[in-house]
Amino acid sequence: MTLLITGAAGFIGANFVLDWLAQPGEAIVNLDKLTYAGNLESLASLQGDARHTFVQGDIGDSALVTRLLAEHQPRAVLNFAAESHVDRSIHSPEDFIQTNIVGTFRLLEAVRAYWGSLPADEKSAFRLLHVSTDEVYGSLSKDDPAFTETHRYEPNSPYSASKAASDHLVRAYHHTYGLPVLTTNCSNNYGPYHFPEKLIPLMIVNALAGKPLPVYGDGMQVRDWLYVKDHCSAIRRVLEAGVPGETYNIGGWNEKPNIEIVQTVCALLDELRPRADGAPYSAQISYVKDRPGHDRRYAIDASKIERELGWRPAETFDSGIRKTVQGYLANPEWVAHVQSGAYRDWVQTQYAAS
Repeated sequence: MTLLITGAAGFIGANFVLDWLAQPGEAIVNLDKLTYAGNLESLASLQGDARHTFVQGDIGDSALVTRLLAEHQPRAVLNFAAESHVDRSIHSPEDFIQTNIVGTFRLLEAVRAYWGSLPADEKSAFRLLHVSTDEVYGSLSKDDPAFTETHRYEPNSPYSASKAASDHLVRAYHHTYGLPVLTTNCSNNYGPYHFPEKLIPLMIVNALAGKPLPVYGDGMQVRDWLYVKDHCSAIRRVLEAGVPGETYNIGGWNEKPNIEIVQTVCALLDELRPRADGAPYSAQISYVKDRPGHDRRYAIDASKIERELGWRPAETFDSGIRKTVQGYLANPEWVAHVQSGAYRDWVQTQYAAS
């Protein structure tokens, strides 16, 4: 048996592949376009592992996806492939429309044709699992209850709007064609192999380089934080026991303002890799102009997946963030290699203080 996983050289996808293949089980076909955030170096430990087949390609390439489905006959398709950075979506929204909407549509069409051709027993066992985000639900005020699976969609950025559209397409293919889909909406992930434009890895990398630690606005935007390996275990559980057509919110029960996250990273680096001059890393914090339409608060109510599938995160934020910082300190080559000239130019432009 085989799984076809799209976007499996990205942050969450790569962690899922590593976790999956760390246990005995099915082989994986990894389809990834290798955009700026796709990094095969994250999967270097799998070199020579016959259970991992990498194919460079786009989920929007219908002919390629159709060929891979016919050749490998997967019993499930897991769709991690997405453009996912809000800041980039503000500056270049078309990339998000093409990958997250058009790409998802073409993937669904190819999978629908493949699924329709399967023998009855394989057809009933097949699943397509679509990985999405809590950002489709919009923003919460301070005292609002957390997002549940029935919360109204109110996306506020080109990124979240494109993911909302992809979620709707996945839902429609279940209700119209009977395709056995599962959708997961997760909160902010953190952990190893995270491309350093997102908050936590950016703070680690900039702190160690002696650069400013850019914090948007007042830094009081609240997010729920989920350790990526907990996310992987939740996806495994949804694939195993989720009900087709259902959505499962995956969260870490860790709501924290961004400035607290930055201060926690600084404190851990003070302990684990102190500055040569003895000053605290928090001295590098720099407040910059807030981004347009910045959502104030996200929060996931993960009661459904706990109640129906028996899943809860294993990591607290304190344990997960310590593992994350230690991981970046232990892998300086990966961090150095991922920081291309184009990446440095992007960060300099995006986070210029004003």
